[in-house]
This record gives sequence, structure tokens and C-alpha cells, in this order.
Amino acid sequence: MRNFGKAILVVSAALCLNLSAFSQNVSFSVQNVTVKEAMEQLKKTSGYSFVFSSSDVDTSKKVSVSGQNSSIQDIIQQILQGQNGLDYEIQGKKVIVKRQSVVTPALQNGRKVNVKGKVLDANGEPVIGAAVKEQGTTNGTITDFDGNFSLETNDGSTLEISYIGYRSQQLKALSGKLLAVTLHEDTEVLDEIVVVGYGVQKKSDVTGAMIRVDSDDLNSRPVANAFEAMQGKAAGVDIVSNERPGEIGTINVRGVRSLSASNTPLYVVDGIPLMSTNGIETINPQDIESIDVLKDASATAIYGSRGANGVILVTTKQGKEGRMSLNYSGTLTVEKLQDYSEMMNSAEYIEWRRWSYYYLNPEKYPRGDQPTKENDYEIFLGATDPTAWGNIERGWIGDTWDGSRVATTDWSDMVTQTGITHEHTLSASGGTEKLKGYASIGYLDNQGTVKGQSYTRYTTRLSVDMQPVKWFNMGLNINGTFSEQQYGSSASVVGSLLKGLPDNLYAASTSLFPYASPFDSEGGRIEYPGGDDKVKNIVDEWEHSQNERRMFRAIGSIYAQLDLGEMFVPLQGLKYRFNFGPDFRYYRNGTFRDELSISSEGKNRASLTNQSDFSWTLDNLIYYDRNFGKNSLGVTLLQSATGYHYEESSMAAEGIPLNSAKWNALNKENISLLDDWGSGLIEKQLLSYMFRVNYDYDSKYLLTVSGRWDGASQLADGNKWAFFPSAALGWRIDQENFLKEVNWINQLKLRFGVGMTGNSAIDPYQTKGAIVPMYYPFGNSLVPGYGASEPIAGGDASSITMANPDLTWEKTTQYNIGIDYSVLNGRISGVVDFYTSRTTDLLMEMTIPSLNGYTKTYANVGKTSNIGVDITLNTVNIKSHDFEWTTSINAAWQKDQIDELANGKEDDINNTWFIGEALGVIYDYELMVYGMKKMLQKWLNSTLMDILSLQVW
Repeated sequence: MRNFGKAILVVSAALCLNLSAFSQNVSFSVQNVTVKEAMEQLKKTSGYSFVFSSSDVDTSKKVSVSGQNSSIQDIIQQILQGQNGLDYEIQGKKVIVKRQSVVTPALQNGRKVNVKGKVLDANGEPVIGAAVKEQGTTNGTITDFDGNFSLETNDGSTLEISYIGYRSQQLKALSGKLLAVTLHEDTEVLDEIVVVGYGVQKKSDVTGAMIRVDSDDLNSRPVANAFEAMQGKAAGVDIVSNERPGEIGTINVRGVRSLSASNTPLYVVDGIPLMSTNGIETINPQDIESIDVLKDASATAIYGSRGANGVILVTTKQGKEGRMSLNYSGTLTVEKLQDYSEMMNSAEYIEWRRWSYYYLNPEKYPRGDQPTKENDYEIFLGATDPTAWGNIERGWIGDTWDGSRVATTDWSDMVTQTGITHEHTLSASGGTEKLKGYASIGYLDNQGTVKGQSYTRYTTRLSVDMQPVKWFNMGLNINGTFSEQQYGSSASVVGSLLKGLPDNLYAASTSLFPYASPFDSEGGRIEYPGGDDKVKNIVDEWEHSQNERRMFRAIGSIYAQLDLGEMFVPLQGLKYRFNFGPDFRYYRNGTFRDELSISSEGKNRASLTNQSDFSWTLDNLIYYDRNFGKNSLGVTLLQSATGYHYEESSMAAEGIPLNSAKWNALNKENISLLDDWGSGLIEKQLLSYMFRVNYDYDSKYLLTVSGRWDGASQLADGNKWAFFPSAALGWRIDQENFLKEVNWINQLKLRFGVGMTGNSAIDPYQTKGAIVPMYYPFGNSLVPGYGASEPIAGGDASSITMANPDLTWEKTTQYNIGIDYSVLNGRISGVVDFYTSRTTDLLMEMTIPSLNGYTKTYANVGKTSNIGVDITLNTVNIKSHDFEWTTSINAAWQKDQIDELANGKEDDINNTWFIGEALGVIYDYELMVYGMKKMLQKWLNSTLMDILSLQVW
């Protein structure tokens, strides 16, 4: 086993530049909105925020405000119009609203006292502009910049202290004593909105298992793609990175379930499920607003046959109402490959090889600790590589061997370099109430730590949202990417010394002889260092081979939404939405290797592959959301259609006349014979219907029920449709009366969910029979023809599987129970989820009798299961106006196992599948350990017998 590490020195620089114009005059317009909404819009537009007591201002009152280059005072007066007895004061960017001071009879007749105090937040920081009011009167004041206040009031009266986003407090007015008031955040007001698939919900109302990674977390460190940004930040999401620039590793949500189908989750970008062979790695992480991961079946069942492996919902950045802003972000990363495995030097390798030859033939070769120069000359092929033999000869001083005199060649140092990555993103955002926009351009250049590997990416994004009238809004999102990847060498080894190493040039460098040299004494290149004609020189391999991959991809989404309730009052809460999402990808792969490449056998070779795929999704959605007293009801209905088209062509040839032409001149004028070519076409469609019902009683008891029907073109008649149901319950315990007075508990919610999801394991045309070319005897000659299968013919004719029209999706049923909690005013929060799942109808190959003309077929026969726990813990350790220190810890444990295979409870040793064991066991490793134990035991027994014999003698 080899361990690879990477020592990374990260130097990042981020610059954000906001360009805006400031003036006491503003242009502002809203129509028929609440006072609260008008205040929020004014804050976004001008930066002015309001401070007031909730008992003084009716924030639900509807107002219309309009002003072009009007004074801020005029806009404020329009917002507060019709609310008598209010006065305001502007302090910087704060608008302090309060009741006009009126001397009440109580104040005239009662004993007056001067009450002083200080208002702080939970972190001990002063709250500026908090409203302090004598309850039952209009007498009040606000806190200053240090949080202090002074108010003349009746002795023994009650003071009410309030501030937006905080829970109000009441206390008795005491003369001669400095009052200390601590305000705590109102978690209900600050409730986060999360994406749940075909809609959004308040996080406190979510009943399924999910986790969110927001923009700040995604960009907390320099990364090349969204997968790297998510690593270590989502419990239950396992991401394995890839050291090759432009490549991604694997991502699994709550382990693996399938033995033959993909375990990759479904990606949804701005509401559109992706069907391309690429995921979200082509999107610039700087353009992502948030990533929500749906983990349990009760949450993913709304995606039916594609939800078994989890769903990753990506929300990209949108334009925001307010002044235009221009932002730049740039990062620089320096990387160095560090290998922690211990390599043998020349002396150690020479001794190891001597012992190997001795054990191979003890009668011919001497022991490893009794070498001779003559035997070394034969063992180390001195005649075929005089340079390597000359290095070994340094260790021979007469008949004495000194291995320390033999130089060691560091082959890995010759193929590695310092990797430098720099990324730049320029974005602009802004808009008005009716039109908002966001645009960005990005550039990434990633030079790998292995020579010959690099990745360059250009990205662009455009988002426009329009609402010309209150009852209609529409918008579009476009993400474009062009990338060029120099993949580098794919050789894992250059001989047969080592097996199972990664396919890259670095791994190949570790299999060369440490005593050999890449160049002779005159600087000439040695093709076979060490003299073995199967071990080729790797130096300058990047000059002798090239694997260039170019890709262009465009992901789009277009939507239009009608608010029928705004058009016709009896339809209040009813909306219709139309989504259309195209996804286009073009990919070109050109490879070339000349005669000196370690992958060549005396001839050059070039190949060219072109691929393109286009998919589209069209959704028709109906939403209905209404409140009936303590009851809240939300209904979502979906009709969706999806299409996918993929085509590919390729060609390859040897003996290219001109090396500089590479793969760009594969035509009959230049090459007499193309030795490999092909083309292919794949098409499939999916038609779906879905419903989801969310019910909430008294903000305590939550219920979500959903069901989805999927009909797939790749399935045979009679099995095209499948139904995927789910249900989930939630109990907001913190809203119960017995916890109302427990102030240190901010949120406590218990969740339980169950659902069934599918895995699209059936490839297009897999349920139909294939044909292969064969030759049939006709008279005295053989005539070419086509047949379904012929077991006795061998070759392709015997490898055809029998069509099985009964194939269907792999199905996973999962149970989940979870707890969401937040205590100490949000200082400690987190999630704990326990789950278990069972996957049935696994697609597996079965051996069948050849009497029917076939020897194998596919069937839904296997079963797997898994169990696990996800834990997330977030803490706010220090929080002040100038500094914040937070900690996020997540952990996950899961165990999967195989329950049944093609032959029931029998193990499949050829595929290393064992009943009751995990899906990815290392079977050979156990055999190796067992073999080592047997060898050690045999050696000890032999040694003991020698000792006993010696004693007897």
C-alpha cells in the first residue's frame, strides 16, 4: 500500500470593490406593499435602516411610495403616512422612529424618577438605537452609540426594550440603579430559507434530512470546483478528490447501494435536474449562492427514479435589488506533491534483487549477503546498459562490496513540479424592484504538480429576473464554460514490477530502477534505463505524448410564474410556474504519442474522439399555499418531461507521417489505414408526475407527503412506469407550552421520514436484444449475416446477453429519524440523523443454460442494505462587531452490506462480492495476510528444527 500526501501552501488574496454613488436624494418606488416591506426595500436601495418599537409602528399597513431623486425625508414620510403621533430622527444611516412625546396625566401626578441603563446583545456588545419605552404611554427614548439610555418615568412603571431581530424585554423602572439589559436574537425572525426541490421552505419547517453549504463556506478557501469546496462541510457526503487538474474524484451521499449501476447523486441547478455526463464541476464556485444536499428518501423521493443516491441542489447567484455593485475575487495557490512512502535507495534495491535471484535459483546465484561482481553483472544486465552498470561498479572495491558508494536516481523528482493555480472572477449585480441582474466572468489556470498536466477554464454567467407587474415574473439563468485539459500520461507503470498504482506519470516514475540513469555520460537519452527492454525512460514524457481534452458546456434555465391570487382574489395562494432547462455539452479528445513515449511500441499513434450531448427538462408546476387559522397548507403539483440525446464518433491510427500533425490529419491522404473507428447514438426520455403536500398545525406539528410517477423510454412495455412515495413527520418541541419558558432552548425539532427512491440502472436499449455479425455456410462458401446469439461461435457472438423485458429500476427504501437543535441563543446548534435503508431489484448479470441460444442475461435479483448516523455540530465561540470565531464539526458513520446476489445467498468471488460483507471489500489483502502468516509459521518451524538439530548434534 502506498500513501500519497500533498503539502499545500496556499496564498490567497481577495479584493472586493463596491462602486456606488451616495446622495441624500434617492429614487424609490413601491406599490401596495406593507410598511415592513417598504422599509426593507429602502434599506436595500439606500442603506437606511429603521429602528422602532413594534408597539409604535403598524408594519402590516399597506402603503405606496414613489419618488424620483427625492429627499430621504420625503420617502420616510410617505412610508409612515397615516400613522399619527410618530416622529423620527436620522442618525447616520439609521432612522429612529418613536412616538411624539406627550405629557400624560400619570406623569403629571405620579412621582417621577430618572432611570438609566445600558442595552447589550448576547455577546456583550452595545445595541445602538434600541427603543426604550414606558409601557402604556408614549414616553420613550432610544439607546446611544454605547447602548446607554436615560429616561424620566413614573416610579415603579414597566419599561419595554425592543430592537428589530431581537426579542423584546420588560423590566421594572428602578431609581438610583443602573439597569443592565441583554437582548437575545429572535430565532423565528432569523429563520433560514432552504431549497427543498421544486420550491423553498423555512428550515424550521423542513421534515426531511438535509444539509446546506452556503456561499461563505464554499469560498472559505481557494478551490477549483464545487466538489472541493464541499469537502468536509456536509455530514454524510463523502468526497474523494483527484490530484489531476481538471478531474474530479467520487462523491457519495450516505454510502453506496448499487453493485453495477452508478452511485453518483442527482444534480439540480436552479431547479433543473441535469442528465449530462458532467455534474456541477464546470460551474464557477464564485457563482454559487448555496448548495443544499437532500439525504434521506423522504426528501429525495420527489425526484423518483433518480433520487436513490441523494440529490444535490445548486442555487446560483441572482441579482439583488439595490445599487449596482462591482466585485472582484482572486486567489493564488501554490502546491507541492509530497510522498510519505519510503522508497528503497540503490543499495537497498540491489540487495533486495540479489536475494530475489538467490531464492529463484539458489544453485546458480549466491546469497544476497555474499555477492560477486560476476553475478551482479548478469543480474543487473550490465551488457545492455553500461551506464547503469558503471554506477553499480562504484560499489565494488576489489572483491569488497560497499553499497553506500552507489548513487541513487530520484526519478520522481524529474517528473514533478511546483503546482501554481490562480483564479479570477469579476461580477456585477444590482437592479430595481422590477428588474434585477447578475453577470460574471471567470478564469482559472491550474498547473499540476506532475509535469504535463494542466487545466484552464473560462466561465461566464448571466442572470436576469423581471417583474413588470405584481402578478407575473420571469427570468433566465445561463452558465457557460469552456475548458482545456492537458490530461498527461496515463501510464501507471513502465514494467511489470508493480501493480495497482494510479494511472499517472508520477506512479510510473516509482517503478524505475534507482541505480539507473536517464542519460549516458555524453548526455544521450537512454531508452531503457537498467537494460530491461520493458522498462522505458520516463524523462521528458510530456514532450513525447499528449492527451488534450476540450469541452464547451452551457447550462440554462428559463422560468415564468403567474400569481393567480394577485389577479383574482378568490384564488389567493395559487400560482403557476413554467420551467425549461437546456443543457448542452461538446467534448473533443485528441491523443498522440510518438515513438519515444513509454506507452509506444516503436510506432507513433494518434486518436480523435468527438462527443456531444443535449438534454432538456420542461416542468409545469402548480403551487397552492394558504393559512387557515392555526392550519397552514402547501400543495405542489408537477408534470415534467425530459429528453436526452448523445452521439459520439472516434478514429485512431498508427504511423502518422508527421508528428506535428498529431490528431489533426487523420485522413486517407496521410494515412493508408485507420485501425480503429466507431460511432454511436443514445436517446432516452422520461415523463413524470408528482404531488407534494405540506401541512403545519400551530407551528408545532408538521407533515409532508409526496408521490412521484416516472415513465422511462428505456424500459419495456408493461414496466415503463414506477411509483415512488414518501412521508415525513416533524414535531417542533420548542413550540410546546412546557418549553416556552426555557429560554436557553431556541430550537428543538424531532423528525421521522420514510420513502422509496429509484436508481436509473437500466441503460437505453438494454431491454432489447442485440445482434452481431456472423458467417453462415451457404453451399461451398461462407456468407456474412447477422444473428442474435450463437454460443458455439465464440467471440462477440457468444457474449450477447438475452433481452429481458421485465427489467425495472433498482429501488431503495429508507427510514430516517433526526433531531435539529439550537441552544444558548444559537451559540450551539446542529443536527443528528439516524438512518437505515434497503435496496432491492439490483441489476445483475446471471448465467443461464445455453439451450435457448444465450449463456447470460440481466435481471433484478440482488439486494443490499446499509445503516448509519450523521452528526453536525456548529458553535459560535466568539462574536463581536469586529471579530467572530465559529466552529463547524461534522461526522458520519455508515455500514453497507450485500444481502443477496444473482444466485441468492451465494458469494461471488470473481467480483469480490460476499454475503454479509461491504460492497467494496479488499479480498486479496486478507489472502495476503493469511499467506504471510503461513510463510512466517513455516519459517519459524524450520528455524526451530534447525536449532533442535544443532542441540542434538
